[in-house]
Amino acid sequence: MSAAVFYGLVILSAIAHPIWNAMVKSSGDRMLSMVAIRATGLTLGLAALPFVDWPARASLPWLGLTALVHFAYYALLIRSYDIGDMSVVYPLARGLAPVLTTLAAFLAIGETLAPGQLVAVGFISIGIMALSFGAGARREAVGFAVATGVSVASYSFLGGVGVRAAGTVVGFQACLEIVTGLGMVGFALVHRRADLVPYARRHGAVGVLAGAISVVGFLAFLAAAARLPLGPVTALRETSVIFGALIGSLVLKEGFGLRRIAASASVVFGVAMLATLR
Repeated sequence: MSAAVFYGLVILSAIAHPIWNAMVKSSGDRMLSMVAIRATGLTLGLAALPFVDWPARASLPWLGLTALVHFAYYALLIRSYDIGDMSVVYPLARGLAPVLTTLAAFLAIGETLAPGQLVAVGFISIGIMALSFGAGARREAVGFAVATGVSVASYSFLGGVGVRAAGTVVGFQACLEIVTGLGMVGFALVHRRADLVPYARRHGAVGVLAGAISVVGFLAFLAAAARLPLGPVTALRETSVIFGALIGSLVLKEGFGLRRIAASASVVFGVAMLATLR
């Protein structure tokens, strides 16, 4: 398949991500919402496992590291949404990822980009981060959002390297969903056992939907990361902040003023550069 198809998959991932994040943010119990999402991933991973290739042995350390960073990401994201608005937390956390992933890919695996691609990553990242400043940007919320951004860049890099070593995108994803799902469900059984059944009765359907969206979105990212440079793929994925801003404006009733319009324009310009430069 052509690079355009894989970049299209990244756009799909960019649309999916803020949808399930908005579900977590608007949930009455964000921890159990995340558990429901990962339990859905666990179920889908177990269902797929008999029908997919096992990831190569060389990818297993990468899979384990990716899972560990995902656990940190879940904890940081939940805490960030507990103390900050989605319009602040989401763009800052996602905006750091392209720059950090590009840097990690250069330092660790020698992946280089053309000057134009670096400029494109810069435009996307500047636009995304500009969305995070203004009203509601409390210092504590920004701090946790930055930490969340570091975790996003880390699992993006580790997952990208791991899926390349695995030799199978779906097999790697299935195993990752099983590991992270077991971890989150196990945590809930130890710390929130009494709340699981009541929560499932009230919000189970939403959790299943958000979980399915999350799985499809990350699978699309891994499919692209297996074949394209990690920096541009991560940058393009983080155009999710545009969709996140739209969700915040239309669904969560947050403002969408001139600053956000200008920042979104910077993101779109960077995306256009990524799509046309080689």
